Amino acid sequence: MDKEILLEYKTMKEEIKDLRRRIDKNRRELDKLNDMIVTDSVTCGKKGKKPIRTVKIQGRPNKLIERKRIALERNSEKLESLEVELLDLSNEVEQYIASIKKSELRIMFRLYFVDDLSYAKVAAKMNDMFPKRNIAYTDENVKKRIQRFFQNVPQCPDKT
Repeated sequence: MDKEILLEYKTMKEEIKDLRRRIDKNRRELDKLNDMIVTDSVTCGKKGKKPIRTVKIQGRPNKLIERKRIALERNSEKLESLEVELLDLSNEVEQYIASIKKSELRIMFRLYFVDDLSYAKVAAKMNDMFPKRNIAYTDENVKKRIQRFFQNVPQCPDKT
């Protein structure tokens, strides 16, 4: 477990959000297509250059609906597999964070990597949790502590 897996966890959460947004968009389009009725007028025979009569034809775009439904199913399957992968990765991340010896760092890591808060928000939460601390947490303080942790842990080199 290294810093890259923690960062990958953050990006996977964003990817799943994007996939969910796309699937919702496909579902809305599919619902619109199911409600859609296509209308066209067709001429029936000709008497000279003039048509005998015109007929109004109505129907649904079944091929388009079927293609959208198949795409939606594929995207749903992809989302489900990514969610399972994210769940496995989140378990690994939680185990790794639990293995950190200092409680203060564990809290920072959960807030920053799992809850996806910025350094400033992590500092604010830490200040709320520890109001009697002599030196208040700052975003720079939190950032440096996380960076130093990765520099000092041999299996977790800091790649810049």
